Amino acid sequence: MKLKRKSLIILVVALIVVVVAIATSVILLTKEKPAKENVDKQEPTEPINVGREEVNIVDINSNTRPYAVMINNISTARPYHTGLQDAYLVYEITVEGGITRYLALFKDQDNEVIGSVRSARHYYIDYVLENDAFYVHWGWSPQAQSDISELDIENLNALSYGSPYFFRQKISGLSTEHTGYTNLNALKNKAEDLGYRMTTNKDLLLNYSANSVELPEDATDATTIDIKYSSSTTTNYVYDEENKVYKQFVNDKVHKDYETEEQYTVKNIIVYKVGNTTIAGDNKGRQELDNIGSGEGYFITEGKSIPITWEKDSRSSKTVYRLENGEEITANDGNTWIHIVPTTGNISIS
Repeated sequence: MKLKRKSLIILVVALIVVVVAIATSVILLTKEKPAKENVDKQEPTEPINVGREEVNIVDINSNTRPYAVMINNISTARPYHTGLQDAYLVYEITVEGGITRYLALFKDQDNEVIGSVRSARHYYIDYVLENDAFYVHWGWSPQAQSDISELDIENLNALSYGSPYFFRQKISGLSTEHTGYTNLNALKNKAEDLGYRMTTNKDLLLNYSANSVELPEDATDATTIDIKYSSSTTTNYVYDEENKVYKQFVNDKVHKDYETEEQYTVKNIIVYKVGNTTIAGDNKGRQELDNIGSGEGYFITEGKSIPITWEKDSRSSKTVYRLENGEEITANDGNTWIHIVPTTGNISIS
């Protein structure tokens, strides 16, 4: 009897302990839940800067300097373009013989194959300077060599540095001068070894938005664009509405990457005309560009085009692109191609 009574007391005590534990847990959970809900509903103490840290094409908070790579665009070399989709900014400008070359800017990229790389021209230095970039090239014209020296341009020249910074690809049937490529990761190491300044306090050339940019109401449709530099070189674009990018063609042929075999696409296009003349006495027919000053052009993005103005005060100053109301343009999150066309060329937007 005493044993049964003792067992009953133990059972009652155990039940009391369990009930107290459950009650305590309920009280604690009840107290914690409103606190969590309160945190979720709190308003931010500072405004969230939408579009600053979410921009994908380039890290606008990064202070590393870009690499401006001189890219060959002669017809025989064009099928072997590699890595251009990773450039956040590309300039296309005419050179001698009616052909063009690209100046492709890469920031915080480590591509092992970019090219093909060709020789420098002096007026491309103006766009190297406005982006505070390292100039990457394979040789130079006499004018470019002089300006690079006089202006103390921090450059990486394949004539001075071999592998792994620059190398030749074995491409059957292609002349050797069109087979030069570079390695961005290796270039970074070389720039550091040379004691070059690795950081910049200069803002990016363009403003970017992570959200779709709203153009003024008078923006016109721009689904097909033809930019004629000469009788031998025309850059074409066709708008891909589903992906909100422009598919790029050259002379109406698909322009694609040699390694990935994917067609190049462009998010933002800036196009305008400037005068150019042949340098007197230059036996190669090299050009002089009348690019310091101001003029008119077009900003094209997401199927729309709007007139803009451009202004460049000096070789080193940034080119400023403005809407007609004077406000600087804001580019959509994506890569941008800037086409600087001779006055003898033609721009067609429809």
